[in-house]
Amino acid sequence: MVNAWLAEELARRHEVTVLTSGAFDLAEHEVQNGVEIVRSNTFFRRQMAVANLPSMASFIVGGVRKGRQLLKAREFDVINTHFALPTGPVGASMARAAKLANVLSVHGGDLYDPTKWMSPHRHFLLRSIVSRIVSCADAVVGQSRNTNENLKRWYRPEREPYLIPLGIPRPPAASAGRVELGLASNEFVMTTIGRLVARKGIDQLITALSHLPGENARLVVIGDGPDLPALQQQAARLRLASRVTFTGFVSDQQKVNWLAASDIYVSTSQHEGFGLVFLEAMAQGLPIVCYDHGGQTDFLADGTNGMILPLNDLEGFTRAVGRLEADVALRQRISERNRKDVEQYFIERCASRYEELFRSLAASGPRARCR
Repeated sequence: MVNAWLAEELARRHEVTVLTSGAFDLAEHEVQNGVEIVRSNTFFRRQMAVANLPSMASFIVGGVRKGRQLLKAREFDVINTHFALPTGPVGASMARAAKLANVLSVHGGDLYDPTKWMSPHRHFLLRSIVSRIVSCADAVVGQSRNTNENLKRWYRPEREPYLIPLGIPRPPAASAGRVELGLASNEFVMTTIGRLVARKGIDQLITALSHLPGENARLVVIGDGPDLPALQQQAARLRLASRVTFTGFVSDQQKVNWLAASDIYVSTSQHEGFGLVFLEAMAQGLPIVCYDHGGQTDFLADGTNGMILPLNDLEGFTRAVGRLEADVALRQRISERNRKDVEQYFIERCASRYEELFRSLAASGPRARCR
């Protein structure tokens, strides 16, 4: 999503073409909000929300071919490749073929995912591929200190990446309230957003809900993914099925509606490269309760923006949620601070910093190494 937001903001002043993967019923070519979107057919993908190794390999092969076709059809000034894998080889190939500068943007999970056996940092071959992609890029951009630290620790310690925090668009006003969403006015609503995969640790949120006193709290889970059946079974086993709402995939407007109707935002994610969802929640004035492992520590401070707990301290996490549930004045104070702090993370600031980097590299041209 962040790539789409960045592309749309840049498209206000430039011509932007996005080459991405295609699957299911997605159009091969379309224009959205001024951005030309070209999709390379991808095979072996079983779910829209989750890629697998065969589908990623398929995208690399098809993406390189589609990229060469794009280069023959029009002229570009710079290549911006998002994610080291699987898009890294595609962007590098296009940059070499057209002798253009390639800006590699890494987002965290493409370098380091502690819950995935196939995370590139765990395997020599994948680590070597990512290291070469990083080495050959004309510039590398990480969106958080944590992402840049992982890049240097696992791949290229000599590389000095740029730090450009991600941004979100200014959200629209909510178009539905608690009544329309089926929420009671006296409920304490905790919301989380993300793919339903192991890294998000949503099972911990359901466990925390079971330990809160009383029956006034509700957990809203926004997103879809392969862990949905197991999470539904867990909620039923703990007799919480009526107090856990799984919304599935929702539109941006629906997401705003759910956040605006909530009391706090919660996350037990095991790692986030940056954590745009925290910014989306802050824009709605929600206090945050999360762990301290990941890029969100760049902009979240314990006691200021919410409660930030040590990784997997579920007992402390549950106490923090209970404290916020009981203290309306504390929630209001944090809410006002979060609405103020999020102002520096709207997408226009992120886009302007990318523009400055693109102009510099387009003027100087690509480096000779790895060409």
